[in-house]
Amino acid sequence: MPGLASALVWGTGQLINRQPGKAAFFFAFYATAITWEMVTGNYYAGMEFTARANGGFFVRGLWGLVTLGDTPREMSLTGLSEGDNSIVLLANGIIALLTLCLLAIVAIWSVRDAARCRTRLGAGEAPERSADYFRRIWEGAFAYIALSPGLVLIVFMSVLPITFGVLVAFTDYNRDNLPPMNLVNWVGLDTFAQIFTVPSWTGTFLGVLAWTFVWAILATATTYCAGFLLAVLLASKKVRFPRVWRTIFLLPWAVPGIVSALVFRAMFNGQFGPISQFLVDIGLTDERVYWFTDPTNPNLARAVALLVNLWLGFPFFMALVGGVLTNIPDSYYEAARIDGAGTLQQLRYVTVPIVQRTCTPLLVLAFVAAFNNFGLVYFLTEGGPDNVDYRFAGSTDLLVTWLFKLTLDNRLYNIGAVMSIIVFFIVGTISVWNLRRSRAIREL
Repeated sequence: MPGLASALVWGTGQLINRQPGKAAFFFAFYATAITWEMVTGNYYAGMEFTARANGGFFVRGLWGLVTLGDTPREMSLTGLSEGDNSIVLLANGIIALLTLCLLAIVAIWSVRDAARCRTRLGAGEAPERSADYFRRIWEGAFAYIALSPGLVLIVFMSVLPITFGVLVAFTDYNRDNLPPMNLVNWVGLDTFAQIFTVPSWTGTFLGVLAWTFVWAILATATTYCAGFLLAVLLASKKVRFPRVWRTIFLLPWAVPGIVSALVFRAMFNGQFGPISQFLVDIGLTDERVYWFTDPTNPNLARAVALLVNLWLGFPFFMALVGGVLTNIPDSYYEAARIDGAGTLQQLRYVTVPIVQRTCTPLLVLAFVAAFNNFGLVYFLTEGGPDNVDYRFAGSTDLLVTWLFKLTLDNRLYNIGAVMSIIVFFIVGTISVWNLRRSRAIREL
């Protein structure tokens, strides 16, 4: 009975169990939610009730989330009429739903507490004082209490935009159907079907996806190998002034990546860039090379992008591997030398396995970062050169830069949302699969 009573009105079960302090605590949440709904609604208008006209924060929010509105705005002699903005209704509906989910946690807490307390009372135990209960909760669940503000922030700062982006993929929100003059509608999986059934969209998606995988693999492998090689060379006792060399090689890492990308973009400019002019001056080419704009040779732009990424990425792995090398005991190498191992054999059988075991998790993260490396590709090549076989994409576009062009440049928000979901599943699946297979992760 107390559990059922708390399910109807939060805190009632605690009151039945003779715990007025706990009853007031749970009822405060219940009263706040009801008051918020009544104050933001129009329940005393004396007219036929509709969720759109009379509903408060929660009722109107859930109505907007389900319907996305039913009255578009129209232009009249007096200006725009009152109507619904589907995107605003969608956002408000998500906020209302997430708020109800947080309140549901309190409701479940109230019901479970009332039922458990009644069970203990039925067993002959004395009722616990509310002050003792809250003191016990404070001491036993302090970590959760301290984390609860962060949970609320995560819900509204991270879960909210992610949920909004996912739901947009199931609507017809694009440049041909923009609020507030038009209402956005739920279309289910039609947008997903468009990507995989319309040949032009399918060809663009598969081409960009293939290049994204090639880019991520090559970008990760080249930066890691270069960083590993430099770290091993700098760890050699034959190299004089290793700190000076290490400082010089860390300079590319100290410069912001966007700044470096813009500098390299100017240097490789086909019309005014010094590199093209230098190649002409020394007779290596007969005319200037258009690195980023030649549609007949897109591999030029891809190669330059990989070189610039190598320049920006190798210092991280050099510092990482260098730190690992300093922690390898000299006794390992001494034992290898006693067994007759040469320098290359020591590198292969001692250095590489230890470094690989430490760096594998970070290699996976580096792959994910390269897969979503928006800044370098966009500011260096802008996705170019143009590809006549692609829709709104160039030959160096990654999925993330294509997504950017679809949304901000072409206002195809629903297709961009579909792309973001696909990118999430691809990156998430690869990351989980690699990390689960990594021995370093299993030993954490």
